Amino acid sequence: MARRGKLLLIVALLAACGNTGGSGLSRNTPYGVNPRQEAVDGLIVGHRLMEAGEYELALKAYYRAAGEDGINVDTLSAIGSANLKLGRLGQAELVLRRALEADPTFVPALNNLGVVLMERDKIGEAKRVFEQAYALDSGQSDSIRDNLKLAIAKSEARVYDPPQEEGEFQLVRREKGRYVLLTQL
Repeated sequence: MARRGKLLLIVALLAACGNTGGSGLSRNTPYGVNPRQEAVDGLIVGHRLMEAGEYELALKAYYRAAGEDGINVDTLSAIGSANLKLGRLGQAELVLRRALEADPTFVPALNNLGVVLMERDKIGEAKRVFEQAYALDSGQSDSIRDNLKLAIAKSEARVYDPPQEEGEFQLVRREKGRYVLLTQL
């Protein structure tokens, strides 16, 4: 009889351990999380984190959105934007080009690709991309217009002010009637 009592006690204890109070939550559910509610869209979370300057967390949210909703032009553009903010220009360029393969008329991806190209010193291509974004946006976005102006100014500066070659000589005036010839070797 004592043996049967111990067995019943063990079964009762195990049943009590498995009881979550009728809430349906397991022990592993984080505090404050209700698994029955629908999760907030990863893109929205990522956009809010980008506004807050939390680019690494935003990138993770965008990856989550891509996993839940699939890879589309919105998620690719967002991932590229986060990589741009993190200074990962090569990754940003690849992802933004992939977004534009999905939809060549997606203006945010065009604008961000132009910014990446400017940062990578590909001024001519950046100018062309900004022109395309500006045309598709009908000139309504101030940031695209400003980016286009900057690309035009930089491309014109290269035409009119070519970079000096290494080893060129410069004549520099030191005092009245005295000059020095300098070179950068």
